[in-house]
Amino acid sequence: MSDLSIQLHWQRIEPQLKPGAYSAEHTVQYNQCYDVLVDAAPDWGGDPANTNPEQALASALSSCHMMTFLALAAKAGWPVASYHDYAVAHLGKNARGQMSVTQIDLHPVVRFDTGFQVSDEEMEQMQDRAHRYCFIANTLADSVRINILHAPTVRHTREGAYNVAA
Repeated sequence: MSDLSIQLHWQRIEPQLKPGAYSAEHTVQYNQCYDVLVDAAPDWGGDPANTNPEQALASALSSCHMMTFLALAAKAGWPVASYHDYAVAHLGKNARGQMSVTQIDLHPVVRFDTGFQVSDEEMEQMQDRAHRYCFIANTLADSVRINILHAPTVRHTREGAYNVAA
């Protein structure tokens, strides 16, 4: 199997490390070249301009789900033109009373090439399969909810793509 890694770097900028009196801002480096500033969620004192771990978790799930969906759609011959998602990580207390990401909601919008349609049932089945085979979803178990949103068809021409119907 694969080992996939990141590098994380935090450096204290305050004279001393004291509770509630230090910055949690740090850098996460991907592939030894791409740095992302990460901080606590804004409700926990982080800079809202930075990514927070809970957003990164939602992003990882959304990306994994999309890539799994696209692989399954390609095998099924579905001409997906675009895929968009709005993912929300919900913070709350788990069954043990500890703060955690209690649920992640995905809101995928899939657009197909002109003339191709699937039923709501077929879309739901494909999204369920994508969820079942997504590595990240399998790690998170039952805390994922998928809310399928409907999208217009996209027509592809030599000049580019454009919406046909809303």
